[in-house]
Amino acid sequence: MNRELLMRRSTVATVALALVIGLGAALDPVGLITVVGWSGARIWPVEGVWQGAPFLLLLPIALVGTWWTVHVFDDGRRRFAPAFAGTLIALLIGKFVTALVSVGELRTAAWSVGYSVGKAAVAAVVVGAVVVAVCRRDRIGAPVEEAPYRVRPDWLGSGLFAVIAVPLAGLWWTGATYSSAMPAPNPARGWWAVVFGVGVLWAGTAAAGWWMRRGAAETRQSGSGRAGSDQAPQQRFLIGWYAAIGGGAVLGLCATVVGLFAGDGFGGAGAGSDLWPVLSGYIRIADGIAYGACLGWVAGLAALLPAPLRGHRADEAGAGVITAGESVLALIAVIAVGVVVPTAVHSAPHRSADGPPATATPVTAVDDHSLLPLRVRDGSIADTADREVLLRGVNVNQLVDFYAARPNVPATRPLTDADFAAISDLGFTVVRLNLSWSALEPERGRLDPQYLGRIRTSVDQAAAHGVYTVLDMHQDGWWNGAASPGTRCRPGTSPMWGFDGAPGWATITDGAPRCEFNGRDMSPAGDRAFNHFWYNSDGIRDALAHTWGLLAHEFADEPAVAGFDLLNEPGFGESAPLTSSLLLGRFYASAIREIRAAGADQIVFVEPSILWSGLAFDGGPSPDFTDDANIVFSPHLYAQSITMDASLGIGPLVSIERGFRLADRVAAEYGAPVWSGEYGYWGDTAEDMLQRFAREQDRRHQGGAYWVWKQACGDPQNGIGPIGDALMPQDCRTGGDAPPKSALLKILTRAYPQAAPGTITSLHADGADMELTGRAGPGTCRIRVWIPGTATPTIQSSGLSDQRLTAHGTGTLLTGCVRGDYRITTAG
Repeated sequence: MNRELLMRRSTVATVALALVIGLGAALDPVGLITVVGWSGARIWPVEGVWQGAPFLLLLPIALVGTWWTVHVFDDGRRRFAPAFAGTLIALLIGKFVTALVSVGELRTAAWSVGYSVGKAAVAAVVVGAVVVAVCRRDRIGAPVEEAPYRVRPDWLGSGLFAVIAVPLAGLWWTGATYSSAMPAPNPARGWWAVVFGVGVLWAGTAAAGWWMRRGAAETRQSGSGRAGSDQAPQQRFLIGWYAAIGGGAVLGLCATVVGLFAGDGFGGAGAGSDLWPVLSGYIRIADGIAYGACLGWVAGLAALLPAPLRGHRADEAGAGVITAGESVLALIAVIAVGVVVPTAVHSAPHRSADGPPATATPVTAVDDHSLLPLRVRDGSIADTADREVLLRGVNVNQLVDFYAARPNVPATRPLTDADFAAISDLGFTVVRLNLSWSALEPERGRLDPQYLGRIRTSVDQAAAHGVYTVLDMHQDGWWNGAASPGTRCRPGTSPMWGFDGAPGWATITDGAPRCEFNGRDMSPAGDRAFNHFWYNSDGIRDALAHTWGLLAHEFADEPAVAGFDLLNEPGFGESAPLTSSLLLGRFYASAIREIRAAGADQIVFVEPSILWSGLAFDGGPSPDFTDDANIVFSPHLYAQSITMDASLGIGPLVSIERGFRLADRVAAEYGAPVWSGEYGYWGDTAEDMLQRFAREQDRRHQGGAYWVWKQACGDPQNGIGPIGDALMPQDCRTGGDAPPKSALLKILTRAYPQAAPGTITSLHADGADMELTGRAGPGTCRIRVWIPGTATPTIQSSGLSDQRLTAHGTGTLLTGCVRGDYRITTAG
């Protein structure tokens, strides 16, 4: 091929990419579906590297990288493949460098590249198509007289690339997407997954390289490419790198196939089917491609070694034969895997599934109705009497500082002692009390004493009725400001109401418009405000951590405070997954340090980002974000409810049943129990959906807080409708109470053990009918079981003594003493 033709194709590809990026930025203000989004925020002043990195680093690397790779790899015959591959790898490397400079953390920056694979692939397809269209009349030279060129797999480069995955796995092949049965060369997944993963990655990379070099050989013999018996060094390097990307994709595909038969298939969703096998397959392939993009240069460099070491010779007789040297190399690699894998598995960061014991010496003499301090113990929530405690209850949003769209319609309903009495009468034992940072700390560094007093009153009132409180720093859309009059929004977005959250002094939007795309959580202004928070502009991330220390100090000695939920549904800002993993973890770690320094040792509830609520899964902070073992993983299990699939009108991405399974996987990495801080909102199918949810909740002996107890007609989340949509609705015409949602309450208030000695081993309940088994531990023998209904229940048991039935609200409390293995059956 002549230089003019190579220059032409490289230039066409580069210009096409520049146009694709520019058009995407103009059309996508939040960067959700394009390589780079443009929020419309001010460029100056610059608060951090993250603001300029996409334009000062990503764009030059992507454009120059595309030009160079197409120029080097283009062989004349194939126009689409060089343009596609060159654009893809250039964009991914640009994303990696941008992430690395923004956060300064190598493993997260490399892992984060997987989130951009889909967007980069779309851009690469467009660039490749443009090159094909513009350069379709390029002439191809005459055939070159060469001896037949036979190639063999590059076992050395492929093996080296595969083996180094074990010590360098970092965050790859972790999270809800992976089970222990899948090939994944990450020590956290276990030795079998590592060995299986290394083997697949090795073979996949070798096969991809063989296929690419074979195509290049055929091209030369057709006269399309450069003459000579071998590629130029630059071509060999790129082929090795591209092969690594291909090997990573093969690994992801293989893991997906295994998953189809190991619980992640279409038949593993429980009731009904979902799209998880497709979605998770894409994620696994993207992970593999990201690993290949970031470390495939190792295979590329190995391709520059002398031909005998590369397993690549021109003579036909040697083709297809593994040489003695290669056999030795393969043996060395196998031995290396045998040494590295066990060592890496043994030394991999690991959070013990066993948190600190509820107390050094469990309390044995307790009042049946007292609220004891709670701790994480053996993967469950327990009290200081060594009883497993199922915190089941509701969200209470009546202290939230909501935006009021209509000044004459209150945004919240009053919160009184009667609310907590009614909550207790229904058998609930916890409220997730939603708080607003804007009301708690309207002036920086000073908690508002009046608002703090309202929180204290609520905690005391709940405790008086035997109800724990989880203090939740609530936010929706970052703050309660609305779009200013005259705000101009780009096509596809619209001016939005405010919601709730941060004070004005902690809200930095750089003038980005308060417009929403597919809901409040994708907004240029909100995303920019969240990015400033995650990158700690003006110290606002540290400020919220410090605020948690001040608040925790107020309740450090209050056993009725079950714990602290650090931030409701954290937004991903403009830089996911850096924000929703590494920086979220940094905030959590600093807040936990402040809480413990304040003398508060209650449970800390940590949530994944809003992506879990929108997709029914997410990554979250790395498992080693804190060494504090008294944490609970608290995703909002909204599968088949308010997740994005519902608004897009497609089938469920994740079923209710699978949503529990994915939460369990992530919690296991943290060594923490699962407690769903929010669930509900199923619309017309709420009863059927809630029944399915309840079965899974019982099967796993889990608690959770339903959204929501009461919701005012002026609540921005309610919109404008005939009722304030909640368990206890408000009639928007009269302002009084509407009939409660009795059908849902019947399911929510089913029988369950509120506090069970030792460990619960099984639980099944339907209304007042319940089957419970457990094994008592060294603490108290006193058990407390809630049974709904006014009729006196029938009790059958073994291992239960001193049985007592006490009327309580709308049901009955069963108390007694259990020892050893016990079984309790109730019937209404």
